[in-house]
Amino acid sequence: MHLRKLGPFECSPIGLGCMNLSHAYGAPPPAAHSERLLHAALDMGYTLFDTAALYGFGENENLLGRALGKKRHRFVLASKCGMFRNDAGVRTIDGRPEVIRKTCEESLQRLGTDVIDLYYLHRVDRAVSVEESVGMLSDLVAEGKIRAIGLSEVSADTLRRAHAIHPVAAVQTEYSLWTRNPEIAVLEACRELGVTFVAFSPLARGFLTGKLIDIAALDSRDIRRNMPRFEARNYARNLDLLGEVKKVAMKEGCTLAQLALAWLLGRDENIVPIPGTTSLDHLRENYSAMGVTLTAESSARLDRLINQSTVAGARYNAATQMEIDTEEF
Repeated sequence: MHLRKLGPFECSPIGLGCMNLSHAYGAPPPAAHSERLLHAALDMGYTLFDTAALYGFGENENLLGRALGKKRHRFVLASKCGMFRNDAGVRTIDGRPEVIRKTCEESLQRLGTDVIDLYYLHRVDRAVSVEESVGMLSDLVAEGKIRAIGLSEVSADTLRRAHAIHPVAAVQTEYSLWTRNPEIAVLEACRELGVTFVAFSPLARGFLTGKLIDIAALDSRDIRRNMPRFEARNYARNLDLLGEVKKVAMKEGCTLAQLALAWLLGRDENIVPIPGTTSLDHLRENYSAMGVTLTAESSARLDRLINQSTVAGARYNAATQMEIDTEEF
């Protein structure tokens, strides 16, 4: 397998986003199932596992610590600070240095490790300069508690400001056929600075698999219920886009999910997608996308079919968008 660079590390070209094992998409699967899936991913060849203090309000980190703690040497461990549930039980964004230190100490305990390989600032706190937040992350590197610094959902300007304080190993932002915002500026900034781009939701939160048809069946707690692209009228228009995409997948001899991941992998060697799943079958399907190399014709056709001009609905609702630092179409 051809590995991809991730800051000072090398990892599988496709990593595993662990959020939906504990968070965001309704009731999580039983813990025993999630632990089996994590073991299967490691045995399959996944070597990047991505979690956060926010996911399951600590439970996702606990899960990884329980399941993979004894195999810690076999993979790159990524987690995040700066967005979590506070003592009042409310999700909050807080990038103050003292809070980042406290969150890191708590994450280390839950993960059952002495060091986190890649530690992201999950969101930029608009009340705290990114220089202050990254300054504390730099201190944590010097103390040996984290090995590399990442940023999540940031603009090119914020990346450059942070990188001037301490080298940034990775930027994590949503990127897929239907979310092209990174193409505005941050992808190029990553290339210039030698920063790996980690693409979350590379399958468009299930849309690009072609398997999510009835959004009315989504759990009442599913975060997609509050996303404009998944509103009934918008989603119906978006589903219409998949007809032609299926023809491309048939031509390439792969599934829709593999097509979407192969498109991303082919954009740049600097990109590492991290699809999440609760299904062992989908885990294998996603990993096998590394064996799919799209023709230039197919890639160009996909670009024309699904992009910021053809997708209906905004990425986030107005309240959530206020929390995001990225450039938006």
